[in-house]
Amino acid sequence: MRHHTTFRQLEIFESIARLGSFTRASEALFLTQPTVSMQMKKLSDIVGAPLVEQVGKKITLTEDGRELAQASREIFAILDHYTMSVSERQGLKKGKLKLMAITTASYFTPRLLGDFVKLHPGIDVSLHVSNKEHVLASMADNLDDLYLLGTPPDDIDMIAIPIMDNPIVVLAAPDHPLAKQKNITLERLAQEPWIMREAGSGTRNAIECMFTAKGLEIRPRLELGSNEAIKQAILADLGISALSCHALALHAPGQFAVLDVKDFPIRRHWYAVYPAGRQISVVARAFLDFLLAQRDDLSACAPDGGKAAGESPLFVATV
Repeated sequence: MRHHTTFRQLEIFESIARLGSFTRASEALFLTQPTVSMQMKKLSDIVGAPLVEQVGKKITLTEDGRELAQASREIFAILDHYTMSVSERQGLKKGKLKLMAITTASYFTPRLLGDFVKLHPGIDVSLHVSNKEHVLASMADNLDDLYLLGTPPDDIDMIAIPIMDNPIVVLAAPDHPLAKQKNITLERLAQEPWIMREAGSGTRNAIECMFTAKGLEIRPRLELGSNEAIKQAILADLGISALSCHALALHAPGQFAVLDVKDFPIRRHWYAVYPAGRQISVVARAFLDFLLAQRDDLSACAPDGGKAAGESPLFVATV
């Protein structure tokens, strides 16, 4: 098999195994779905056994597929270690940076990468954006250099470094009856129909925890899988929601009403995360230092420009 299998085929297969979908793998690798399917057929023929089983839209690995997925990750880990060694010898003249971020981080991460690459034009960067579930799965398998999250996991041994503020604000359509009111209570907000992210979303958890602590329950009218869909639903007068203020980065002032609510914004942070015990590459360390050097500027999104007091700049969570 080793004489015929290509690294590209293994890369495609590993993406399918990690993402659980031919479609997501094709999107992540910027390939057409027929190309992905063809390469997987070739790889299965070389191995001489089926690697995946598909029931409807759900993809599961066969026993041979699970073994090959693990072997692929070990191969790529060896290559990453080699690349890191080369980068250390060359400084920051060459190297690679692999990032993975939750969806909301896509509002600011490309700009940060652009600024970093301007400083270090020899660095090749890749950014995978996905939901929290897929990011945590990738983190558990140690597949990327750094992960950008709003809520670090508490069941993975990792180091999480806050890189910027992430205030959660309440949004409504500009002509909403609450748009011009001051000091709106949570009790009043609980009477409104809400548009929420899917269960398990870090933002949703933060909102529900705040209301639950006050003995209140909010009523989701809609559950939507993306912030963009939520914003469109808000403008269609389907309800209110609470999102990271970074979700407003590309919108004109006044397009949404940021409601004046007691106990809001919810003070949160964005974190750069990597597995504890892992020696991150020279390039990843340089990018992390780049983020920390401009942490105050990155936090300008906060409605009052403030930061939560008493936060430690670094914490280590262990299982």
